[in-house]
Amino acid sequence: MESHSSRQPAVLLAWSVFCYVAFFACFLYAIAFVGNLSVVPKTIDSGSAAPLGLALAVNLGLLSLFAVQHTGMARRGFKRAWTRIVPEPAERATYVLLSSLCLALLFVFWQPIGGTVWKLTSPLAHDALMALYFGGWALLLYSTLLIDHFDLFGLRQGWAAFRGHDCPPRAFTTPGLYRHIRHPIYLSWAIIFWATPEMSLGHLLFAAVSTTYMGLAVFVEERDLVHQFGDAYRRYQESTPRYLPRLVRSGGRRKGVAAG
Repeated sequence: MESHSSRQPAVLLAWSVFCYVAFFACFLYAIAFVGNLSVVPKTIDSGSAAPLGLALAVNLGLLSLFAVQHTGMARRGFKRAWTRIVPEPAERATYVLLSSLCLALLFVFWQPIGGTVWKLTSPLAHDALMALYFGGWALLLYSTLLIDHFDLFGLRQGWAAFRGHDCPPRAFTTPGLYRHIRHPIYLSWAIIFWATPEMSLGHLLFAAVSTTYMGLAVFVEERDLVHQFGDAYRRYQESTPRYLPRLVRSGGRRKGVAAG
């Protein structure tokens, strides 16, 4: 009979795969939810508008829940405490699963708010913004692949545990887009939030609060990266813009060591 310890690596791998599948299902649903695509039961603007006070309270609560979970569980102090309960190879996958659950709650309980901020009537302009919207999702996925997609979402850790290997922290490198901007993932989200041919008041609330959260999250994340990588990250901050590439780069080509 297999011992508990011999089964644990397989359980950790299965757990990381389960968490990844849950994340990817949320990822696909989010594309339709934010983009108001009728292929899913509920989108950001579907359904009857709730009373304004109730809608604001519920929606801000849902966004706050995601922000607190997503930022709080990523901090070093929380991870140290959390890994006393959750095996370290499962920590990242569990974090991803809880983030996905917060998103699922947002999808289910989001309250539409009536009113139109803008609506493009030109078919060409409509199609151009939808192309930009889907481009934002493609850029997001590409940005994660550049810095080890499977590490970000917990699969690498589960696979390493299954094979009986240690899983060292990712190296600090600047592949592809990261040589030109520090946070292409946040840029991708900004495109996704704002590239819509019809902006409702509910969508505006979602976009504005989410963008504000990202702006605050960047400062917290970069503080942690400086703590982790020291002068290497400080030099990266000095030489590389945060969100948009410079039209003209000064100096010679740099060897990157950088961020995830």
